[in-house]
Amino acid sequence: MTALGSTLPADGDPADGGPADGDPADGGPVSAGAADGSPVSADPVSADGGPADGSPARVATDLRIALGPLVRRLRRFRPDGELTLSQTSALVRLDREGPATSSELAAAEGIRPQSMCTIVNALLERGLVSRAQDPADGRRMVVSLSPAGRAGLHGARAERARRLAEAIEAELTPRERRQLAEAIPLLERITRRV
Repeated sequence: MTALGSTLPADGDPADGGPADGDPADGGPVSAGAADGSPVSADPVSADGGPADGSPARVATDLRIALGPLVRRLRRFRPDGELTLSQTSALVRLDREGPATSSELAAAEGIRPQSMCTIVNALLERGLVSRAQDPADGRRMVVSLSPAGRAGLHGARAERARRLAEAIEAELTPRERRQLAEAIPLLERITRRV
């Protein structure tokens, strides 16, 4: 169990959502008993078997271990014909920041301009973006999100949100849902700082 109370999958590296060192039967840490065979105190333990002491480093590790698999699973779910992660990322950036040149998109995404041109061309073929001359500088071509791109992007977000809501309803008690809701502003503050 992590400090957040979720169970890790039973295979793989703890950093990638695998088990902590411990009993392979339950994927969790093993508590050693006292020398006389009596149980030790039930102090909380973190995902790696260390104490869940609440220190920033420990919480950061446990949070990464808990959220990493969730994010990867949400990204992995792709209905037939859904965009690649790189294509979706470019659409999200255009949705949030507005029109941009391919070079600006490449720099913002941290990829080579040639790779972004390939992504933009694929999005153009699907009618998800449009390309036009920059009204401020006719020498530049800017890429914009098309109405179809905006609808598709919002549809994919809605499907991921639906899947997440379904899992929350199935797995969490009403009390746990309230705890999760109360933690969201904290996670948002951390996200802005990282």
